[in-house]
Amino acid sequence: MESVDIRRRLKERGICIIIPTYNNCTTIHDVVEGALTWCSDVIVVNDGSTDDTLSILKNFDDITIVTYHDNRGKGYALKQGFKKACEDGFSYAITIDADGQHYADDIPTFLNANREHPGALIIGNRMFSNADRSKGSKFANTFSNFWFYIQTGRRLADTQTGYRLYPLKRLKGIMPILTSRYEAELELLVFSSWNGTELVPIPINVYYPPPKDRVSHFRPVADFVRISVLNTILCFLAVLYGLPRRLIRFLMRWGRTVYALIFFSFFSIVVITPWVWILTHVGEMTEKRKAHLHWLIYKCSCFVLITHGIPGTKFRQRVDGDVDFDKPRVIICNHQSHFDVICQHIFTSKIVFLTNDWVWNNPFYGLLIRNAEYLPVRNGIEVLLPQLRDLVSRGYSIAVYPEGTRSRDCSIGRFHQGAFYIAQQLDLEILPMILYGTGRVLKKRTYHLNKGLIYIEVGTPVTRIELAEMGDTMQQAKAMRKRYVNRYEKLCNDIERDA
Repeated sequence: MESVDIRRRLKERGICIIIPTYNNCTTIHDVVEGALTWCSDVIVVNDGSTDDTLSILKNFDDITIVTYHDNRGKGYALKQGFKKACEDGFSYAITIDADGQHYADDIPTFLNANREHPGALIIGNRMFSNADRSKGSKFANTFSNFWFYIQTGRRLADTQTGYRLYPLKRLKGIMPILTSRYEAELELLVFSSWNGTELVPIPINVYYPPPKDRVSHFRPVADFVRISVLNTILCFLAVLYGLPRRLIRFLMRWGRTVYALIFFSFFSIVVITPWVWILTHVGEMTEKRKAHLHWLIYKCSCFVLITHGIPGTKFRQRVDGDVDFDKPRVIICNHQSHFDVICQHIFTSKIVFLTNDWVWNNPFYGLLIRNAEYLPVRNGIEVLLPQLRDLVSRGYSIAVYPEGTRSRDCSIGRFHQGAFYIAQQLDLEILPMILYGTGRVLKKRTYHLNKGLIYIEVGTPVTRIELAEMGDTMQQAKAMRKRYVNRYEKLCNDIERDA
């Protein structure tokens, strides 16, 4: 991606860059210049420098400088940077060391990680393969990694890196107790882990200048003693605070999952399946009974979302304009999770989905959807067209997932032409729906529920004239996917700034 695009995306997601510095006059200019290449919001904290650092910084007109007279330490400088970033309304901050060891070209990597893991603390894992490191540096990092594992039960390969992306909202309870010196970065990791913040390491490049050119403010004896004392305190707190918090989160996460499973199983086996069996096996299957099955799905969907059948979640919806859901259309939506169908069903009972085989044959609700006239896509669109035409004539909308499958990272995949071909053949409008959050609450290939927000938005119907202006069905699929990508990115930015 171009630097202009990265600058825009960083601003939209509320990400700034913080550079704490102390006597880095030989490197600070290049570090700031590199950061400005990618980000227009740079905060430099001058931690009482006694060299020419401050005068160099004043040559930049487009940065924010936080400065004070006495050197207070890196931890204090970070706190001042975080405080300023919060005051200016930022949601995230990328921290870069001022000694020149970090490459600004890794900033897009942090942005991508933030988009995939909103609310997480992203940790730059330095690739040391070609770096000329001192034995003291290697030992210090290994020592820090070991104690971090003891205190949190998590393994990280680089707990001393200063290149990180912090979710500022999640630091508010940590900053008042943060120490002021070099060891503060370890504290930030430990307390963030204890408080349940996701820690995501990403590979970054690193540059170590020749030994004679290196500027280091690490005091081997004094700082090692401080870190040892800190680790002793943290180990004590790990038993009293960290371990109980981890246990509570584990029990809550699996408690939500078990509750949802029991909730789903009970209503599927005890309520829905017997009801459907009676409707389909006792007496004739009339149009009224078919409508009743759709009403049942609609009411169950509303019940699940409104009564928190998906525990730990919040649900929001938005409808653009006055949409008539009784008018048959082809409904398209991005696909993230098993929960997507439930979310779409809260607007109307007059909707039929095209499904894949495993849904069609599902032992829990397969009987319901087969009798509710959901149709398996394995038969092909041409074979299904007569049945779809009949459903439309009876007032039903046809719901299709243009991507065909769920994406693992919730991104919008390539749109297939099927939905647009159906709309063309049946002379129907397209009704766009867009989902956020279902793929984060229940991630693909995982078995537990996460806390989060589920949001669905219904857009303005796309008329046949508008579709024709886009071109053929392939061009329509491309144009609509572009709309979805742009809208979904805006949704993510708006929602995840507060993650």
